[in-house]
Amino acid sequence: MIAALLSRCQVYVLKPLEYEELVQLANTAIEQDEYLRKLKIEVKEYDALIQFSGGDGRKLLNALELVINQLRPDVVITNVAVSRSIQQHLTIYDKIGEQHYDIASAFIKSIRGSDPNAAVYWLARMLEGGEDVKFIARRLLIVAAEDIGLANPNALLMANTCFQAVQAIGMPEARIILSEATIYLATSPKSNSAYLAIQQAQNLVKQTGHLPVPLHLRNAPTLLMKSLSYGANYQYAHDFEGNFVEQTYLPESLEGRVLFEPQNNSQELSIRQRLQQWWKHRYRY
Repeated sequence: MIAALLSRCQVYVLKPLEYEELVQLANTAIEQDEYLRKLKIEVKEYDALIQFSGGDGRKLLNALELVINQLRPDVVITNVAVSRSIQQHLTIYDKIGEQHYDIASAFIKSIRGSDPNAAVYWLARMLEGGEDVKFIARRLLIVAAEDIGLANPNALLMANTCFQAVQAIGMPEARIILSEATIYLATSPKSNSAYLAIQQAQNLVKQTGHLPVPLHLRNAPTLLMKSLSYGANYQYAHDFEGNFVEQTYLPESLEGRVLFEPQNNSQELSIRQRLQQWWKHRYRY
């Protein structure tokens, strides 16, 4: 039923207005708005208004209203006047609208794409828009784990320290900490192996259901459990050379299944070497 309803729905994608359309919108407001047409308004330059609107007609009208209120009674709109008024008073960044998520997405993808210049630009856009610094710091925690991961485990420590610091300090100094963490993450080697591993593991659990835990891995706090061989023949890794002993840890039907695949960076190449040494008879590392 839901699919049938969706098939009948029309989806509209909103695109930014063109320069000429925005100019026409501003002029129409000045000429036809009951309040604005009573004022003496002269528009000498449109560029700053258009730039701050980002192609959004609603933001253009908000900016226009703010500038006019700042300059009246005799309003002469220039790029300098618009920039001064908006930078001091107008938040173009919409913290609950589509642009909020678009800019946050651009921020994360710039870090993932290893572009510190773009990353710090989108950071500035969020900060100038009054975004909650804790929201930004949480995004850094996520990207540190998802996109940098084991290629640089210190990235998660850096992001967590950043999260704690910005809560303690607040703005405006928090911007420096956020900038440092953003640039560090953007310039760090990248890996999503941990992200892919948990995705594969969760998909496997959904496919195979609740497979029984091997007897030797089960806890045996009671005599009954011990009589049922719970914990029997378990080998304590620290009793063996190199703190490793080969034994089965997965359910029997999943024996040999590889879920974590190290990627091609210095940190994970060393992990692969250890796994090859430990599990040469069981996993295809």
